[in-house]
Amino acid sequence: MQLDIINIEGKQTGRTIELPEEIFGAEPNSHVIWLAVKQYLAAQRQGTHKVKTRAEANGSSRKLHKQKGTGGARKGNLRNPLYKGGGTVFGPKPHGYDIKLNRKVKDLAKIGALSAKAKDNKIFIVEDLANFEKPASKQFNQIFLNINPAARKSLFVMPEYNENIYKSFRNLSTVCGTLISDINTYDIVNSDSVVFTESAAKIFVEEIAEENKTEA
Repeated sequence: MQLDIINIEGKQTGRTIELPEEIFGAEPNSHVIWLAVKQYLAAQRQGTHKVKTRAEANGSSRKLHKQKGTGGARKGNLRNPLYKGGGTVFGPKPHGYDIKLNRKVKDLAKIGALSAKAKDNKIFIVEDLANFEKPASKQFNQIFLNINPAARKSLFVMPEYNENIYKSFRNLSTVCGTLISDINTYDIVNSDSVVFTESAAKIFVEEIAEENKTEA
């Protein structure tokens, strides 16, 4: 798959890059993508919810009155779940929501998400942003408007951490930035377009070629 490299003004530079067909031309597996997104969202949950049981609620453990002979219902102590301020029955307890997913399944989901974006022509390669000497959110946002003005949200993939670039997009709701090593299925699916820098795309291609060589 061959893509044109565009500049920050959204115009073609005359250069192209060849992306591996086994990644960007694969048939997406919707169920595997769903599993990867489910795992990502589950991992974001803190799981710290907690209520007090009758053993933990405040109040005396004294029995309110004798068991028989009062003409009323039998009662225990004030921490009874039936009373205001008493414990909670079957309430939530702290636990993790993480689910296990094999590495090959996660990789397959990522490949499927990227190929789906490629089929919709939603993958772009932009030349490296070397002119950010200081944070500039307005300028950074304009770059993505030039690339794909119809995108509600774009995933920006860079080769390495750059503080000025990070500070330029961290407050933008229309841009989600990530490193090439941290790209995940959820971010791909949750974005209308995926924008690789030229360096990030080359690193990605080299990594795929190295993996294929190792497997062979």
